[in-house]
Amino acid sequence: MAIFGGTVAPGWEKVRQAFVENLENTEEVGAGVAVYHRGQKVVDLWGGTFDESASQPYAQDTLQLVFSTTKGITAIAVAICVERGLLSYDEKVSTYWPEFAQAGKGDATVAQLLSHQCGLYTVDGEISLAEALDWSTITSRLAATKPRWEIGTNHGYHALTYGWLAGELVRRVDPQHRSLGTFVQQEIVGTVGGELWIGLPEAQESRVSPMIGGLNSIPEDMDPAVKAIMEQFMGPDSPGGQALSLNGAFGVDGAFNRRDVHAAEIPAANCITNAPSLARIYAATIGDVDGVRLLASATVEMARTLVTPENEPDACLIMPTTFGMGFMVHGPFSLFGGPGSFGHPGAGGSVAFALPEKEMGFAYVMNKMATNLANDFRAQRLSEAAVGCADAVSL
Repeated sequence: MAIFGGTVAPGWEKVRQAFVENLENTEEVGAGVAVYHRGQKVVDLWGGTFDESASQPYAQDTLQLVFSTTKGITAIAVAICVERGLLSYDEKVSTYWPEFAQAGKGDATVAQLLSHQCGLYTVDGEISLAEALDWSTITSRLAATKPRWEIGTNHGYHALTYGWLAGELVRRVDPQHRSLGTFVQQEIVGTVGGELWIGLPEAQESRVSPMIGGLNSIPEDMDPAVKAIMEQFMGPDSPGGQALSLNGAFGVDGAFNRRDVHAAEIPAANCITNAPSLARIYAATIGDVDGVRLLASATVEMARTLVTPENEPDACLIMPTTFGMGFMVHGPFSLFGGPGSFGHPGAGGSVAFALPEKEMGFAYVMNKMATNLANDFRAQRLSEAAVGCADAVSL
């Protein structure tokens, strides 16, 4: 019998059913799911255990690191700056960040940067984890790095670097020059409510459920042909391997369970939060949530419009990926809730997105990582149930 808690509004019971089935019939350890519909919270569930030892339950107040689901929150911060006239998607990055013009990057636009087209998925040369966790060091290194391709001719997943690049843009144009983590805390979380940090205070550390497993956990019994392909395209010297580890800096086992990694600001990968906070924020990008709306419809339309060429293979992930202005949009790699969805998945399973056509914000978080970057079947089962419920209650 699955151990779970939470609430589900009438008409949304199929999400609870899918959540319980995940807990009982998959390798789920601890997880949470939340849905907002028309500005109201209609699903808020949590269940399983805090860690593999089952030392305590996965509870309402559990916090979870969500890897690249972080990128969507950073994209919202950028969109807020655009809406306030501080940034333009069409302007050159170097207009706001002059040092970025080094190594032939002077004409790169904000849109190209946000849609992973600048060829900066890692830095030139070796870099340590300590250096990567220092904001001024990593942003200076990225400003000096030569693009891996002619900007605008290709796109490839900037798994870690996206956050520092986008975050430095926010810091440069913000009148108070706040860090990305502070900007998010004050302008998003402080406005909408919830619990979410990019740069976790030490006082919250004990609430964080540790990540279990990881992308490097390739099963020994995997089909040899499939295993060889994974190692070829995601090995340490491949673009994908370099992007995901920053030339090995984050290659140490358990890096994202470390206190120093939680405390740093890694706006592509270390947001620590919970499902209702993520779903609430996404709901507030597309509609009114308790009197608050984060983005105007026109800004949302710009942000969720596909920028990368349709069916263009991702230079780092090999398969085609679909990017708008920092968000992934609906596509084969990012199914979300169907056409119109925008948000971001996180390595191992987490995901958060908004679907304006259904007036819905959705989020799923978990501690047991699958070996995939997106389209986790647990999350997909939940999101499909949520879309079905949204359709039914709208009739």
